[in-house]
Amino acid sequence: HPMEGQQLKALEQRVDDLIRLCGRMDQEIKTLKAAERMLRDERAQLLRKNEDARSKVEAMIVRLRSLEQES
Repeated sequence: HPMEGQQLKALEQRVDDLIRLCGRMDQEIKTLKAAERMLRDERAQLLRKNEDARSKVEAMIVRLRSLEQES
């Protein structure tokens, strides 16, 4: 049955396409997860820097207030 042979070939082709697509999607997921880790690390670093800057500004305000009270 030539028609069955063609259908089988078409099905094999679609399965091969799906396997390739799964491989590409798997790679894309790995890339996205790596990018997400990088962004999370960068965000944590920026939050730490922001907290450090806020602490320094608060310390300067305290020093300025103490200078005001001395004069």
